[in-house]
Amino acid sequence: MQVSEVMTRGVKCISPNATVQEAARQMSECDVGALPVCENDRLVGMITDRDLAIRGVAAACDASRTCVREQMTSGAIFCFEDQEIGDAVRLMENNQIRRLVVLDHKKRLVGIVSLGDIALRTHNDALSAEALKQISEPALSSS
Repeated sequence: MQVSEVMTRGVKCISPNATVQEAARQMSECDVGALPVCENDRLVGMITDRDLAIRGVAAACDASRTCVREQMTSGAIFCFEDQEIGDAVRLMENNQIRRLVVLDHKKRLVGIVSLGDIALRTHNDALSAEALKQISEPALSSS
């Protein structure tokens, strides 16, 4: 099964120059916890509700003046739409992420695949359970 068969399409992205207030508003309107950040039709990062809380609220940023670029995670992990779902799951597990941006081979955003997509659309309970277990494992401390 390919990623394109289970991913969510029609994903909205946000500009790195938008304010984090705009990002939060868009997340609320779309009922999502993450937005791909795109510039000139290319993926440059991701911003999540956690980024807004940890990097924004905790640092007392002015949401109406702070740009997405300042709080986003650069270098988003991605897969291609024609990859096997098992490959995408391994990427998610290895990077302990619950959402994976999906690109076409021109590196343009075509969707997002989430743990929920995998659980609901693959009909593979073992794959879903293993992915959740591996992604939820606490990261090993380097100390």
